[in-house]
Amino acid sequence: MNDYAAIVQKNIESHGFHVTYVAGSKSPPFCYSTGIFQSFSIPEVFISSLPPNLSHELITQYVKRHAQTGPPLNERMKAIGERFDYYLIPVSLQRLREHVLASLKYYGDRPFECVQLIYPDPMLLFPGEPGYNYDQEIFGEFPTDLA
Repeated sequence: MNDYAAIVQKNIESHGFHVTYVAGSKSPPFCYSTGIFQSFSIPEVFISSLPPNLSHELITQYVKRHAQTGPPLNERMKAIGERFDYYLIPVSLQRLREHVLASLKYYGDRPFECVQLIYPDPMLLFPGEPGYNYDQEIFGEFPTDLA
């Protein structure tokens, strides 16, 4: 873990953040950022069930789009540089504690915030919409009346 912590630190120093991807065997894969809260004063990002390259692309776009103004929460974000619309919902670190280990190690006792990026299924439907079908694991409260 110390070698990985050094890689995380180096990427944060070079790019302002690091992205960790975890391929799940019993649960959907997930991805999360470390360093965004410190570098850009916006929440870290957690994404469930997308491939690594797309997850990294979305996190990079999140930083570019929201670093100056902060991310609006629980609002449908129309795609600009992204491939599709999405929502950002707040997530308690208690819910993610077993998932964001690199961030917990990096921040130690320092507080940080996290949001989950909620994206549509292949038919561009969001959770709560009739016909939605994707294995995206949602850790925050996604109000179904938003979609």
